[in-house]
Amino acid sequence: MPLRPGRCYRHFSSPPYTRKEYIMGVPPPKISVFEMGNKKGQFNIILKLVTKERGQIRHNALEAARVSSNKFMEEHAGKNYHLKVVVYPHHILRENKMMAFAGADRLQDGMRLSFGKPIGTAARVKEGQAIIIIKTTEEYLEAAKKALKIAASKIPLPTQILEERIT
Repeated sequence: MPLRPGRCYRHFSSPPYTRKEYIMGVPPPKISVFEMGNKKGQFNIILKLVTKERGQIRHNALEAARVSSNKFMEEHAGKNYHLKVVVYPHHILRENKMMAFAGADRLQDGMRLSFGKPIGTAARVKEGQAIIIIKTTEEYLEAAKKALKIAASKIPLPTQILEERIT
């Protein structure tokens, strides 16, 4: 079955479902690398992609944001940046799969015992929490802002870019 849209998992009302030792068949998160670029460089500007409201971000959205922003920074700044994905997808998403073909009503139970099977993971974020941080120099400030804007388009929540200067 295809993946449901991000709006299906954006908001949450239940407690987090995270105990992987009790849950069988949890798919691993798609995001594998959390830090890219020059990790030991001296940078004087920190840009943060921050959420405006609380919600969930699926692991595939985090991976898409990471890949697109890292690709843009590599093209425009070379190795003069350090990109870090701050959040980790701990919460396990479940789906009660429903069949949609003729005769399906005889095969499924609807909402009876509808706990669902694990389909992926998501990071739960609070309002004002940083998702991605880019450290860079003054020369590549505009490229970093553009990279975070591209990453923000992959995230299902409204976000803003905050800038800090280290003196």
